Parts: sequence; structure tokens; C-alpha cells
Amino acid sequence: MADTVENAFQTPDVEQPYAALGVKDDEYLRIKEILGRRPTSAELAMYSVMWSEHCSYKSSKVHLKKFGELSQDTPRGPLLAGIGENAGVVDIGQGYAVTFKAESHNHPSYVEPYQGAATGVGGIVRDILAMGARPIGVMDSLRFGPLDEPDTHRVLPGVVAGVGGYGNCLGLPNVGGEVQFDPSYLGNPLVNALCVGVLRHEDLHLARATGVGNQVILFGAATGGDGIGGASILASETFDETGPAKRPSVQVGDPFMEKLLIECTLELFQAGIVNGIQDFGAAGISCATSELASAGDGGMFVNLDLVPLRDPNLAPEEILMSESQERMMAVVEPANVARFMEICAKWDVLATVVGEVTDGDRLIISWHGETIVDVDPKTVAHEGPVYDRPYHRPGWIDALNADRAEDLPRDNSAYAVRAMLLRVLAHPNVADKTWVTQQYDRYVRGNSVLAQPEDAGMLRIDESTGLGIALALDANSRFSYLNPYLGAQLSLAEAYRNVAVTGAEPVAITDCLNFGSPEDPEVMWQFSEAILGLVDACRELGIPVTGGNVSLYNQTASTPILPTPTVGVMGVIDDVATRLRSGFTHPGDAVLLLGETREELSGSIWEAVAHDGHLGGTPPQVVLGAEKALADVLGEAARRGLLSSAHDVSEGGLGVALAESAFRNGLGFAVTLPGDDPTVALFSESAARAVVSLSGAYLAELEALCAQHGVPVARIGEVTGGGELEFVGAFTVDLDEARRAWEAPLPAALG
Repeated sequence: MADTVENAFQTPDVEQPYAALGVKDDEYLRIKEILGRRPTSAELAMYSVMWSEHCSYKSSKVHLKKFGELSQDTPRGPLLAGIGENAGVVDIGQGYAVTFKAESHNHPSYVEPYQGAATGVGGIVRDILAMGARPIGVMDSLRFGPLDEPDTHRVLPGVVAGVGGYGNCLGLPNVGGEVQFDPSYLGNPLVNALCVGVLRHEDLHLARATGVGNQVILFGAATGGDGIGGASILASETFDETGPAKRPSVQVGDPFMEKLLIECTLELFQAGIVNGIQDFGAAGISCATSELASAGDGGMFVNLDLVPLRDPNLAPEEILMSESQERMMAVVEPANVARFMEICAKWDVLATVVGEVTDGDRLIISWHGETIVDVDPKTVAHEGPVYDRPYHRPGWIDALNADRAEDLPRDNSAYAVRAMLLRVLAHPNVADKTWVTQQYDRYVRGNSVLAQPEDAGMLRIDESTGLGIALALDANSRFSYLNPYLGAQLSLAEAYRNVAVTGAEPVAITDCLNFGSPEDPEVMWQFSEAILGLVDACRELGIPVTGGNVSLYNQTASTPILPTPTVGVMGVIDDVATRLRSGFTHPGDAVLLLGETREELSGSIWEAVAHDGHLGGTPPQVVLGAEKALADVLGEAARRGLLSSAHDVSEGGLGVALAESAFRNGLGFAVTLPGDDPTVALFSESAARAVVSLSGAYLAELEALCAQHGVPVARIGEVTGGGELEFVGAFTVDLDEARRAWEAPLPAALG
């Protein structure tokens, strides 16, 4: 028999297992204070999942507020929806808007790699769908332990298969992302998924339960026992040495059901019969009901007896906590319910009226004719605990910053530098990721203009005008460990630059902030510094944060991951026909380096390769004005048709950028390294740089454009028709030899 509200009043001293649900002593007391009594077991279940770290952001709210200080205008106009909604919505012109967001599914993907990653994709797709948009593409940022570790061989293939399997079945192109490796992710991989969708301005929908008497409809899959407390609790705990301290069932995805749900929901929107909508993510019905009701103009009544179940033996608490996938909740006027059901039936989507919007401000849920939940939904969804956790700068960071890579020995002999280039190309963080990306459909739907291995993904939005968007998703955790403020800015700068080298104008960002335990003051310092870095960078670049995700407790026992602020940047291009590719295309083209190279080796791939994983010093300088100037040059050069190719310089430095440009179309080059130190010239990871190629006929025009914007430019060589990477006066590498070094690591390790 269910624990009712009446029973809760009559039995105030009943012991409840709140600690087992992740509720702290002071939080339990706060719940009792809010209710004026002890919670029922169903209410305790709701509060436990909604007040979890994953759902409530209780340790990060005080820092995330700083994003609200930023202007909500993009270079293309004001945001149509921002932080606080399911996803941010950006006006891109011609009546179109784009919504995009990234989220984490880290801990579930360690427990069950395939389903953890698959349902991460499914969840972010539904966030985009709930805004009224058609999902049109996905990306992912993945991080694993060392490539040669057995557990990496367990986790990585499953995660990649899950991302590809779910996205491919949905018919969504996976157009970009990254895969990185570091010992800190062994036992705690990161799976960050991004989805982008398109809508007309008038199609924007928000999560609101409005209109007394309007019906609350649950549609999509039936509710099962999978994922009870899954992401909400699992992602709010630290793993112990042997794995998760708690292993609730990871959600199980059904992409074919999700595809039907997408098409059904879009037709419901088109019919104009949806007053409010919310997807089911972490916390399941607890989340959907409390968020809809708290954002509306009334209360809500829900009868749990009406919820379709895959398992008839589920207790009401389990129904409220289940994170079964492929479910949505809509608020519909009574006159439109029949039409709503008709559309759902057409798509073979189960739909059930489970409640209605009520007068007042209470969320009331019944079970077997008795009230088991009677709460103010705002206290569940938005008024949870807020922790201003202590934080302080680590004492060890001064010694770390003093241990500079620039002071380490380097062998600048031609033989050694040649060998080092091959070793850097073979580093897992640089090496070819085709083993991963070949499992993703990059071109389904026919609007993929650029996709992996290009610097950014690009999607056509309008066939008649060529309007399109570009997306990049990047993080540099090595830089962020050395200096989280600068590391976050460098992560943003790289994603910004990756969008710019396609010829698109960067206009907005989303983020997915992955850190260790918030109960560690040093981790909270890293988190706070990263937020400050992003806020200051966005302010200077003139782009807003549209929303994002925080993932904490990413550590194994007392060892946190490297701080990993993943940043997604979205750009707009007026005509995708002007887009730039990263590969050299024409023998005889001049090769130019845009931007300034400094002696900046700390945090670099060279440092890790040359000195057995060494990590020390301070990251490269961040000159955001230089990043913006470079983006302006690249955008204008693309519009004028000056460039044959453009490729950003980032991990691995100029040597990697040149080699990758050569690999795309099998065209070698002959370049003269700038400066008198070949290690710095080849492997420095100074920011705000790009390698471009172009016909000599356009050289003077490009140089004038660079001078106009204050961007340093140097002609360093030319594209050749041969199969050699020639560094004039230094050494030569056969193109095929370099390609083999670059292509071999992942297939050799993973089979």
C-alpha cells in the first residue's frame, strides 16, 4: 500500500531511507520544513532525483549565474531563448532559428557503454525537439583512458557503437566532435553529446503548463524499470576504486521509437495543438511534471494509475523515478485532445491523458485513489539546495606552473625533429579518428556540407539561399589543468577558430563542464576559474552562452579527471557554397601561416611525446582580439573566394596542421619553417593561428586583408603535386610514411 500524504501527517517519526537516495541530512530537514511534515515515500523519491547534483546544479548554480551577466545578443541578433530553457535558440536570419545544446552521459557510459552513450544521444535530441525544432545533426566529444588500457578497449567500442547506433537509426548525421585520451579518464570516461535543430521563429515552443483544465498527456514509450535513478543519481556520485559506488539500471534506448516520437511531435506542433511540452530526461516523470507545473500559471494533477507501464509491478516511487527513454509530456486544450490522439495513433505512438492543469499552485499526484504527492512544484524543480562550496587555489599549482616544458631539453637536429613529427602525428590525441567516425553516418539527410575530419561540421539550412550553420565542439584538458581560467578560454578559442576556418561567423556557444567532486575545494576552484574564463572570453568576443550542462563527481576515489570544459560554438554562413575545406587542393598554391607563433610548448602534444607524458608550465597566451581578427579575415576571404583551403593550428602545432592539410587530398608541400628553432616552429601550440592555401593571383589581396585587420601573415611555402612533406633546408618525410604513422594507432589498438 502506498505511503499517502494523510499517513505522512499521522506518522511523523517514521524512519525514511533518504541517505540511500543521496539526500543529505540537512536536505531532508529542509524538505520536512517545506512540507510542514515528513515527505511521503513518493515525495522523497521526487525530491531525491530533482535535488540531485545532476538535476539541480546545487553546487554550480552560484557560479553559473555569472553567465547571466553576459549580453543575450548574438552578432546576428537577440537570443530567442536562452539559459533556463531546454536549449538555447538563436536567430540566424531569413526567419530561421537554430537551437543547440550539449549534455553529458558520463557515468552511465562507464557502467554500460553502449546504452549509456546511446541514451545520451537520445536525451539531447529530445531537448532539441522540445523547443519545437527538427533535429538535424549531432556531434560528440569523447574522452577515455589510455589507448593501450584493457578497460579502454571495453568502454570505447561500446560508446562509439552506442553513439553511432542511436544516431544512425534516427537518420541524424554526426558531423563533428573529438576523441581524446588521458590516464585521468580511465574509470571515468566522458561522453558529451550535442544536438542541433532548426525551426521557424513562429514554431518556438517552451516548457509551460498553462490554462486551467488543459489536459496533461504522456506520449511515447511505456514506463519501465530501466534507469530508475539512473543519470540523476549515478551522475551525482563519485566512483570508488572498483567502479560506481551505486549501479542503478542504466536507461535502455529504442531509436526507432524515438524516430516515431520525433515525427509525431513535429506534426503535433504543426497542427498547433500543443500549449506546453517537456521531454523526459533525468528524473523522468518527477522532472516533467514539476518543471511544467512550476513554469506555468497554475498547478497540476496527475493520476499515476493512468501511466502506461511495461512492468505492472512498479511501485509509485519507481514510476516517478524511472528514466525510461523516448517519452514526452504535453499540455493540450480539451478540445484538441482527440486530434492529438489521432496524430499519435497515426505514428503508432502510445498517448495517454494522465492529468490536468489545475487552479492554484500545487502538484498533486494520486495512486490507487489516494494522494501520494502534494507539493509546491517550484520547491521540487527550482528551489532546491544551493551550495556555495568552499574553494581555494591548489598549493601544488605553483610548482606545476614552474615546471615549464619550455625549459625541457629539445633536440633540434634534422633527424630528431623528423622523428618527432612522426611521433606527434601518432599520438592518440592527434592520430586519425576514422576508426571512430566511419561508424557514424555523416551525410544522411543530404544537407551535410562539411563533416569529420574537417575542422567543423557544416549543415545547409535553406536549399534556395544556401544559408547554413557550422558547429565545433572542443576542449583542451591539459591546458585547463595547468590554468583552468586560460584553459577554458583556449577551449572556447579553438572551437571558435574551427568554425571560423570554414568561413562561417561564430555567433553563440553552449558548454558541457566536466569536473571532479564539488566537495573538493581544489576542484571547485578549477570550476570557478573555468566559468570566469568563459564569461570574460564571451564578453570580449561578443557572443552569448545559450545554455549548457554541468557534470560533477567525475573522479575515481580521490583522483579527479583533468578539468574538461567542453565548448560548442555555432556559426552562421550566408551561403554554404563559399565554405572552406581544410585540405590542400591545387598544386602550386601558396601556403601561408596566419597569426603569431611564440615559444609555447607547455601543455602541448610535443611535451607529452618528447618527455614521457610530462605536463607542466603555463598554457599559451590567450589573445581574443587576435582570434576575432583572424575569424574576420577568414570570413571575408571565404566570401571573396580568395582561399583554396584553411585549417586551424591547434594540437600538435604547425607540423600537424600542415600534415593534415596534405593528407586530405594526397598533395604534399614544400615549406620553410619560420624562426630559428624548428621545435618551436613545428610544435608550439600558440593560439589564433591558421594555415591557408591560395592561388598566387589572390596573394596580394589576402595580405592586404590581413593588414587591414592586424593579422600577422607569412608565406611559408607552396603546395606541390608530389608525395613529400618537405621542410626546406631541414628534412623531408614521405607523405605515405607520415600518413601511416597518423592512421595506425586506433586500428592497431582496437582491431
